[in-house]
Amino acid sequence: MKKVAFKTLGCRLNQYETDAIASQFQDNGFKLVPFDKEADVYVINSCTVTHQSDHKSRNFINQANRKNPDSVLVVTGCMANNAKTELENRDEINYVVENDQKSSVYSLVEAHYNGEIFHPTKLNTDLFSYGSTDKGFHTRSMVKIQDGCDNFCTFCIIPSVRGRAVSRPIQDILDNVKRVVATGAKEVVLTGVNIGRYEYENYKFDDVVEQILELDGDFRLRISSIEPDGFGDKFLGLLNHPKMTPHLHLCLQSGSDSILLQMRRMYNIKRFKEIANKIRSVRPNFNITTDIIIGFPGESDQDFEDTCNIIQELKFGHVHAFKYSIRKGTRAERMNQHIDERIKSNRSEILRNISENVKADYRKGFIGKYQTVLVEKIIGSEAQGYGESYVPVKFSGVNLKKNQFYRVKISSIDFNGEPTLIGVSD
Repeated sequence: MKKVAFKTLGCRLNQYETDAIASQFQDNGFKLVPFDKEADVYVINSCTVTHQSDHKSRNFINQANRKNPDSVLVVTGCMANNAKTELENRDEINYVVENDQKSSVYSLVEAHYNGEIFHPTKLNTDLFSYGSTDKGFHTRSMVKIQDGCDNFCTFCIIPSVRGRAVSRPIQDILDNVKRVVATGAKEVVLTGVNIGRYEYENYKFDDVVEQILELDGDFRLRISSIEPDGFGDKFLGLLNHPKMTPHLHLCLQSGSDSILLQMRRMYNIKRFKEIANKIRSVRPNFNITTDIIIGFPGESDQDFEDTCNIIQELKFGHVHAFKYSIRKGTRAERMNQHIDERIKSNRSEILRNISENVKADYRKGFIGKYQTVLVEKIIGSEAQGYGESYVPVKFSGVNLKKNQFYRVKISSIDFNGEPTLIGVSD
């Protein structure tokens, strides 16, 4: 039995695609092993959003080659598009597979072992032909509904490496959800590059969500990440549906209107606050998480202070913050007033401390309340998983099982590392 190992960097869409590819390998007789173990095949699903992402991808390429120089090494994902020539010139990499051929990575490896000469450019380019994720790395089952982006924010390279926006036929999505629920999935996560801009024939994003919520089955629905301009009042009205999880990752990027304008974002701070307030008027303890870019060109001390203030005002459940990184070919690369790295690092530390305090305060609000937890891991008599609000929970109970829902009363918080809610199941 040949062994295959995966390393995934970046977004949830990459995670979904890795899950699907890993399932395909296992369906064809491969054994899945950790990336730090010796394997016959290593697949690196890369990210190129920042310089740090590129650096991590290069490190994992080196790690795979050290573990087994005779292995088949496949590099795919966004770095495979953005740095294709560089990667193809590295002798230790067997295949560089761009995003639109990623779904055929297994076919490429199979051809390799059959002695066939099979260039990645000849692979299938169907963006939605990934198949099942039932043997992947996550209890939650991700369903891809869209790919690509037409927004062209000035800092972002994604439209160049993922291509223009394209949406999956709605019936294919519904059939996909039905299949994963029938095979035992308890949580379905909608994923894509810019899912709020879903548009197929006369259907929009809120139509997709509405029809999924109407399907039979014991499951809940989660939205992976969405732009603030990507939905309207109809979607907001669906947030109170019993199958809809009370969590959205809304990408803010900055608390300054002038910086948002320079970024070419499609909203302002007033609009973002209106959306957040509408959401919490439907469900008061709704978990809103976000992304923040620190040190965008021209970001003044006041711009940064505005960002810190909105984090505290809107009480985000989690903030994913990262320093601005120049991406070649983007408009922001040509902007003036690039921020010194020392200033970025100082601001990062300030914002991280604020964000951690806000996160802790938000999670303290769950003490004495209940969360419905989907169990992902069991260690002894303790289960671990995420509540419907996408907060990590550890709890004790009897005859606990993975991939099952448990109603858990929260009694305390463990602050050793990621703040984790502690409770006991009913």
